[in-house]
Amino acid sequence: MLLGVAVVAALGATGGIYLANASADEVGAAGKIEAEAFSAQSGAQTENTADTGGGKNVGWLANGDWLRYDNVTIGGADLTARIAAQNRAGGSIELRLGSPSGELLATFPVAYTGGWQKWTSVTAHAARVPSGPQSLVAVMKSAQASDFVNVNWFALGSGTRPPATATVAPPSSSASASTTPTSPTATSAPAAGWVDVDRAAWQQQLADFNAIKTVPVPAGTTRVAEFHTDCAVSGEAKDDPIVFPSLPGASHMHTFFGPAVDAATKPADLFVRTTNCNAKGDNSAYWVPQLTLNGQPVKMKSFRVYYGSRLADPSVTVPFPPGLVMVHGDAKRQVDTPKGASGQFWCAGSAETGRSADGNWPVCAPGGNLIFQLVFQDCWDGQHIDSPDHKSHMGPMQNGQCTGKYPVAVPNLSFMVNYDSLGGNGLALSSGMASSMHGDFMNAWKPENLGPLVKICLDQKAKCGTTPSFTGG
Repeated sequence: MLLGVAVVAALGATGGIYLANASADEVGAAGKIEAEAFSAQSGAQTENTADTGGGKNVGWLANGDWLRYDNVTIGGADLTARIAAQNRAGGSIELRLGSPSGELLATFPVAYTGGWQKWTSVTAHAARVPSGPQSLVAVMKSAQASDFVNVNWFALGSGTRPPATATVAPPSSSASASTTPTSPTATSAPAAGWVDVDRAAWQQQLADFNAIKTVPVPAGTTRVAEFHTDCAVSGEAKDDPIVFPSLPGASHMHTFFGPAVDAATKPADLFVRTTNCNAKGDNSAYWVPQLTLNGQPVKMKSFRVYYGSRLADPSVTVPFPPGLVMVHGDAKRQVDTPKGASGQFWCAGSAETGRSADGNWPVCAPGGNLIFQLVFQDCWDGQHIDSPDHKSHMGPMQNGQCTGKYPVAVPNLSFMVNYDSLGGNGLALSSGMASSMHGDFMNAWKPENLGPLVKICLDQKAKCGTTPSFTGG
């Protein structure tokens, strides 16, 4: 593809801010931007393309999905999109200014092309040509819910695309880059949506972690690799700074835990905010879709995050790298979840007495309450703190080990989301059905606090509470 991405650091006296820059398109006068060079997206995945020129295209696009391109100059009214579609339902791609609901600039028609890699060019005429750099959002529209189009590139008159800003900024570090890496080093600049780890800060954090002294595990300690943090609700808003960075109101409603969060929040911002989480040094942000009963928000009973290890040898676990963000679950998954299906809401104390009329929600006995447990991945790729889908830099263990594409063992998160509800009829998530439950994590643990918890509790396979001591709780 013609748009590359380079990660550059601007380190000042007050800290480091990382920007992921996408270069101006090499075709220049053609004003062509590659679809995968988005600054933000919803519902998209990239893949190798069979279209002329090779490279990648963006696919798995369904109604409501979108791609945002920042700092775009539109050079003329005659616009082109390169598309492929195997779904005969068709639809359209709307180009809007500023946000997915912003001013409609133009609409590309989408019809069946003969296959997901059978490419054709479609045209549209802009209602006007705004001057200067713009944020341009391509919004997918179709009458049905399935994926309906792949996109390879857009041509926008004679405009070009200056650098775009990344979605995350890791905290600063005074570390030297001379420390020998213990995880894979990226050999080239990442593709759009991938954000490199701050290698120097990460290596310094590992050096500090390796210097931590363990303490003997007392007899009688529960030998489970675990510690936890308890957090309260910090706010609710239609924001998601990981999936929809700097787009206030672009998301479904979320319930946030820990520090205050808005659409523009980055990991580095959280270190200077007050948190309500009770584990010392945990300034991380956590969020899930809002649960409603007959359209009204359901109150939370509690929110606990367990940090653990499910590996055969948990002693290889290391802390999260600075600036890591990740998402687990699928907001677009809208399927029935009858009793016994995966991805279940359940009742505390095994107090389920029945199911809702649609079968998707348990009915809890008095004294029980509705719970969801969301378990994240165990392993990290060792190179990136974010990825285009906010998931692909994380992966599952294989035969009890972190290996292959995901060689670095990090703490396994488990959200325990407890609701003040007995379940039953009238429940819905802001993202849709019960199957769409998902969670977001933005790491802002202070390394001096997270390191001992990992070394003393997880690496020694010992149950701790909110401190690196063997009190459980």
